[in-house]
Amino acid sequence: MARVPDLYGLLGVNREATDDEIKRAYRKLARELHPDVNGDPEVQRRFKEITAAYDTLKDPGKRRRYDLFGAAGAPGQAPDFFNMGDMGDLFDVFFGGGMGGAGRRRSRRRSRTERGPDLQVLLTLSFEEAVFGVAKDVDVDTLEQCTRCGGTGCEPGTHPSRCTGCGGSGEMQNVSRSMFGTVMTARPCTVCDGTGEEIAAPCRQCRGDGRVQGLRSVHVEVPAGVENGMELRVLSAGANGRAGGGAGDLYVALSVQPHPVFERKGQDLVCALQVAMTQAALGADLEIPTIDGEPEHVHLDPGVESGTVLRLRGHGVPHLGRRGRGDLYVTVQVETPKPKTKEERELLERLAQLRGERPTKGEGLAGKLRKLLQ
Repeated sequence: MARVPDLYGLLGVNREATDDEIKRAYRKLARELHPDVNGDPEVQRRFKEITAAYDTLKDPGKRRRYDLFGAAGAPGQAPDFFNMGDMGDLFDVFFGGGMGGAGRRRSRRRSRTERGPDLQVLLTLSFEEAVFGVAKDVDVDTLEQCTRCGGTGCEPGTHPSRCTGCGGSGEMQNVSRSMFGTVMTARPCTVCDGTGEEIAAPCRQCRGDGRVQGLRSVHVEVPAGVENGMELRVLSAGANGRAGGGAGDLYVALSVQPHPVFERKGQDLVCALQVAMTQAALGADLEIPTIDGEPEHVHLDPGVESGTVLRLRGHGVPHLGRRGRGDLYVTVQVETPKPKTKEERELLERLAQLRGERPTKGEGLAGKLRKLLQ
């Protein structure tokens, strides 16, 4: 089993080198030795060696253990970091392919293209707008495509390049020796976030994201019959995606204002109709307001009682997504008059006498009137 070579020497740095110096040295060598740049087998072998060396020295714990044992490794034989045959076997087990070349290993990198996030906005409607529907434009704070870079995240005239940290694979591999043999672990590359691409010159306007904050006007079609608290979904009206990814959706939460006359009960409407005592006693033809704006004429029979409910079919709220409407329910409320003049009082007392109703002691006019309405 081969001994571990001088990892610092492979990267061309001394043992006191800082993490940044080690990183810079590795990047410089990776650009020169990457298989995409030079296909010579010896160059590819050196690229794998410097990558394994960098994986060890950039990890504080592994670097400390390596420094304790020195370039010769642990007492006896050190882990065979550069046994390419063992590494190939492990790739066969975990990834279904060997390491005969960077192009033959299955790619595990993550795409830079991402769908944009969904957004939510509050839309306030009048009672009538919720009943009959309305079309409105709403302003949405969102992420728009950067006009300077066209969404690439790169300064104009530049393009994303293959990551120098992972060689474009999107992964960083680490090889170690255990009681079970050579073990390789892989994790997303910290340089490119697993995408395999690196932006060397980020756009000055969007700082490499490809998107900037913006305000967009979105046209929203509110159907007839919606209720307070409902939510409408507008497809692809959310924030733009990254690197050409599709836009998210916009969710429009509805807040419906109350009405001074009508109250909603599902698809039905209810309201109260104030009726004078004389109208209730003698009967009357009255006009009842409707949500449509045109009053409806109704006939009250003589002696109608307070609390009587009148039903007007088809004057309620349209059914959401289908034909038909609810009904309007009108509750009759008979008003008890309070005499304002001596003549009015005498007339009421005369009516009580004719009906054989005389107020008892302490009952007063209010009690007498209650009997008149019974």
